[in-house]
Amino acid sequence: MKEFMVELFADYRTQIVFLHVISAVVWVGGMIAMKFAAHPSFVNIESPLHRLERISQALKRLFTIVSPFVIILIITAVIMSVGLGFRVAAVDANGNVIDAYAMHIYNLVHVKEVIWMIMAANLALMMFLRNKAQKLLDKGDSANAKKNLELIGKYMVPLNIILGIAAIYLGVTLRNAY
Repeated sequence: MKEFMVELFADYRTQIVFLHVISAVVWVGGMIAMKFAAHPSFVNIESPLHRLERISQALKRLFTIVSPFVIILIITAVIMSVGLGFRVAAVDANGNVIDAYAMHIYNLVHVKEVIWMIMAANLALMMFLRNKAQKLLDKGDSANAKKNLELIGKYMVPLNIILGIAAIYLGVTLRNAY
């Protein structure tokens, strides 16, 4: 499998990097647009029930749009990590460090991967909470639906925005490492 990913990356380097970058842009940019453009406009909706319904609908659309990009981002991250040979440059076959700088870069790759995985888990939890909120709205329980949606808007989306910006910064750092 490793040889396949190395060859795949060698043959389609530009396309894989493009898919990775555009996936990060859509995911993080979508959350930024939702938090700073869409959400403030929802506050102006006078009916609290209608406001919650619109927020739930918008989140559903956002999650539907970003989900395929999250999958593409994770797949391309793995291909790039193997294809760029970060491990091979850092450690020998026995796991001994052969180059301190390369090991530092290899560790940054892992930090970036962990960030994306935390973001993906957070996204999955946001999707669960949004679905739960929608079911509560359908049952007429707007108070509990609001609690679920508030968790997403106040804490979970901002967390993913911050983590996403950090991961993008690490990606730029890694791109310029060699």
